[in-house]
Amino acid sequence: MSNEIILVTGATGKQGGATARRLLAAGRPVRALVRDPEAPAALELAAAGAELVVGDFDDRDSVAAAVAGVRSVFAVPPATYNPGGWDVEREAERGEGLVAAASAAGVDHFVFTSIASFKVEGSWGTGGKRRIEAAAMASGMRWTILRPVRFMENYLLRESVVDGIANGVHRHLFPGDRPVQVIAVDDVAEIAALALLDPARFHGRTLELAGDSILFSEAAETITRATGIELRYQEADESDAAALGPEIANVWRLSRSGIGWHADIDAIREIHPGLRTFDAWLAETGAARIKALLTAEQ
Repeated sequence: MSNEIILVTGATGKQGGATARRLLAAGRPVRALVRDPEAPAALELAAAGAELVVGDFDDRDSVAAAVAGVRSVFAVPPATYNPGGWDVEREAERGEGLVAAASAAGVDHFVFTSIASFKVEGSWGTGGKRRIEAAAMASGMRWTILRPVRFMENYLLRESVVDGIANGVHRHLFPGDRPVQVIAVDDVAEIAALALLDPARFHGRTLELAGDSILFSEAAETITRATGIELRYQEADESDAAALGPEIANVWRLSRSGIGWHADIDAIREIHPGLRTFDAWLAETGAARIKALLTAEQ
């Protein structure tokens, strides 16, 4: 196709921003869908060469304008979570609307970043995303589905009920003595860029994405050594998980029954040889960023 513009949604977020920057570095024209063109992350993308378009998934006209004339779409539809659980209908409608608009506009390739599956699927936040996946597969466009596991960057979260670090404690749903798969956001972006730049190779593929498998208890010790700041891991109990909603409680139970993420890390490394281990991520940027945050707390 003569037109090579790639639309990136969620462009001011983790995955969208990293993917947009990777594509721009490769010399590809990027159109970034943003809600606030004056936001610092949007201005940074514009300075790097991205074309900004203002829009919102709930505004179908703005979505139609955003997909007009583009070759590919990298989709990160926003999800909605509240104490009652995931707003599956709203999430699915937003994503399905984007798929429909892209198909109607003649987009060639639709890459959707979804969420990793457990060995046994259940009610834990996948419903809306699976509907978006199904819409992409049935759209007539070439499609690729990416399903990343937990991000290594989640250690940088602030004021999170579970995950992130607060007062020397990393708290999460998962048992400390069972491995949990993780991936660096930049690796998701690298794989997304590979797919977007080679649709023929990646069409029809659903990729579970992980870069490493870690014990959270040992990861806390590793971060302590890398930063020089004491950190310990704390498991949330079942009542804490239940207070966050039925899907969160289900994750807590599934993770203790031996059911978890199951990405083939060796296969993903064949696709992306530079895939980061947790230690590599810490050495590259993670430890310094964690230390800066923890030092600011002291």
